[in-house]
Amino acid sequence: MQPRTRLDLATKDLEAPLAIVDLDAFDHNAADLVRRAGGKPIRVASKSVRVRALLDRVLARPGYAGLMCYSLPEALWLSSCDTAEDLLVAYPTVDHAALRALAADKKARGRVTIMVDSTAHLDLVDAALGEDHPEIRVCLELDVSWRPLPGLHVGPRRSPVHTEGDAVRLARAVVARKGFRLVGVMAYEGQVAGIGDAPAGRRAWGLAVRWMQGRSVPELTERRAAAVAAVRRVADLEFVNGGGTGSLETTGADRSVTELAAGSGLVGPTLFDAYRAFSPRPAALFALPVVRRPKKNVATLFAGGYVASGTGTPDRLPSPHLPSGLELIGLEGAGEVQTPVVGKAADRLELGDRVWLRHAKAGELAERFAEYHLVSGDRVEAVVPTYRGEGKAFG
Repeated sequence: MQPRTRLDLATKDLEAPLAIVDLDAFDHNAADLVRRAGGKPIRVASKSVRVRALLDRVLARPGYAGLMCYSLPEALWLSSCDTAEDLLVAYPTVDHAALRALAADKKARGRVTIMVDSTAHLDLVDAALGEDHPEIRVCLELDVSWRPLPGLHVGPRRSPVHTEGDAVRLARAVVARKGFRLVGVMAYEGQVAGIGDAPAGRRAWGLAVRWMQGRSVPELTERRAAAVAAVRRVADLEFVNGGGTGSLETTGADRSVTELAAGSGLVGPTLFDAYRAFSPRPAALFALPVVRRPKKNVATLFAGGYVASGTGTPDRLPSPHLPSGLELIGLEGAGEVQTPVVGKAADRLELGDRVWLRHAKAGELAERFAEYHLVSGDRVEAVVPTYRGEGKAFG
């Protein structure tokens, strides 16, 4: 059975717009991530999923352990739901109310680790809780961007802790500070994990990315190993986290890293089509109905302006997937109330037919829908709420 036929059959009694997760593709991707991890456990990046039922599904598989959350309120909620007993908040928090909730929740304090990259973060926690607060678990973030020349920065602008010396100074400050326990180090190489090295139609850019990554990986691996070894002489670390979906092989080869992070590879959004080393299957799709046929080779879909965060470039737009042969119109793109698609396949579409699209990023689709329909074969196996469907929005 053709993929579009299968999906249309599975959802024939449902009204579009709607969103599905193809469980066969999701499970295939989950298994492939474990294969690529080479024996190291994977901490699931929750922001790339944002559906508790799917987090439960992947955490039940061998090879996965713990969650990487994107906000402290999210981690506290997932702890209260017993989704996981090990929750790392990947970004520093300045949320005083959430910090007070963490301090007041003994169970959460044993499960949740917050991120710091300066003593100012420690000061903020003290200001929110008072200096005699209960012990808070913290993780030090090491910056592993590539800086080949003075003033040249390749990678995310994250932590100011770049050198071994920076890491040791902060580690000592944490250990000396009452009310904190240093339990981990995180070092995310976004210039490798988050930039595809084989973008379609951009051969020169792909070559440049591969050149950059080929020089960045050895440098960051050596620097990370030295920094981790130095921090371990200061504190008894429980974990060293690194990497992402795009760098599991290279990060996993780093002996200083004890666990990997991944999430987007479970879902297979379009931004992860541009890698040579792996090809995730599209698992999350959304369907829009045809509402107009303005002219030959054009069909207009209802809604669809689900644009991904980031650079604001065309690769952040959703992409028509099924039927094949459709494209967005450059001057209209994907709109709040309508999304025109063009191509010969449009002439086979009638009012009410569905076009299946893919989002550019993995988790942001869940912000647009209250529920996902989990499809197995040609039937809907379950309907589960997204974070939005559970009344949760974490920014």
